[in-house]
Amino acid sequence: MTDGVPNATDKRDDPIPEGLKLGARFTGYLLVIIAGITVAIFIALQVAEIVIPFLAGLVLSALLVPLSSFLQRHRWPKWLAVVSVWVVVLGLLAGLIVLITVQVRNEIPSIREQVGTSLDAAKQFLETQPFGLTESKLNDVVATSGTWLQDHAAGLGSGAAEVGTTAAHVVEGIIIILFVTLFALIDGRGIWTWVVRIWPKRAHARIAAAGEAGWKTLSNFIRIQLVVAATDALGIGLGALILGVPLAVPIATVVFLGAFVPFIGAIIGGAVAVGLALLFNGWVHGLIMLGIVIVVQQLESHVLHPWLTGPTVKVHPLAVVLGVTAGAAVAGVAGAFFSVPVIASLNSMIRAAKHYTVGSQ
Repeated sequence: MTDGVPNATDKRDDPIPEGLKLGARFTGYLLVIIAGITVAIFIALQVAEIVIPFLAGLVLSALLVPLSSFLQRHRWPKWLAVVSVWVVVLGLLAGLIVLITVQVRNEIPSIREQVGTSLDAAKQFLETQPFGLTESKLNDVVATSGTWLQDHAAGLGSGAAEVGTTAAHVVEGIIIILFVTLFALIDGRGIWTWVVRIWPKRAHARIAAAGEAGWKTLSNFIRIQLVVAATDALGIGLGALILGVPLAVPIATVVFLGAFVPFIGAIIGGAVAVGLALLFNGWVHGLIMLGIVIVVQQLESHVLHPWLTGPTVKVHPLAVVLGVTAGAAVAGVAGAFFSVPVIASLNSMIRAAKHYTVGSQ
């Protein structure tokens, strides 16, 4: 070494290659990031009763805040815009509930009759070979089931208590959703400004830019999913109505909600529609319903979704599949539902923070 500067001999004597050092540093950074994400997920699962309603309120806010802002830009008073948005949302929800209730009530007699017919047909089918499930064997199954219920009555009672606790959590979650959405409509910008100020001052501009990008992506994503879900529900619901499948409105509702969970939701919603058509209208209508479901979902996947999405939501389909799978494995249905909007928003936020330059805003 000469005057504090390493010479070529010193570099040759270093037993650790530079590439290995660089890989070790990169691996260390990666492990720290993974540890941070793991801790964050663990904490979120521990307070899932708060996190899930908060995310639901955030998603709902991403749909309602732009509508309220649109009204305010057209000189509506802020309080009137907020109230109008809430009236529209609650009115649509109440109308849907009433419509489903009326249809279910009107079709209960025909459903009861069709269920009896289907059960008789299934009984006759099971009595044939190779099943050989005769009436005496069915009675034995019923008797065994009654004995099992008596033996496990205590466990069923505790399960009923857990259902009551779950109902209480649902009510708490609805309240949290309402408050998150309400405050986002009233002072969403102020809340985000407060969040930004928590971080070091020199990072404020970059974090603010990332937040704007994430919010824009989330709003676009929710609007796109809303249009896609409504199209799926309308197509499959009309198909069920034309075929005379009972509970067409509940079928459309299941399809609409399922469309917000990519891949899995579409399969479940379509299976419900086809299953009801097969049960109540026979295998011909079941096959026709299956064809309608396939056509609607193909139009959504290859025409509607790419056209609406465009450059606004840049998430690779592989990331969507892996995200939904991982979300479902970690947090069940809620994880599958929120995985894609979270991935899309984080992707936009990271890109915006990475490409942010001073004075770009």
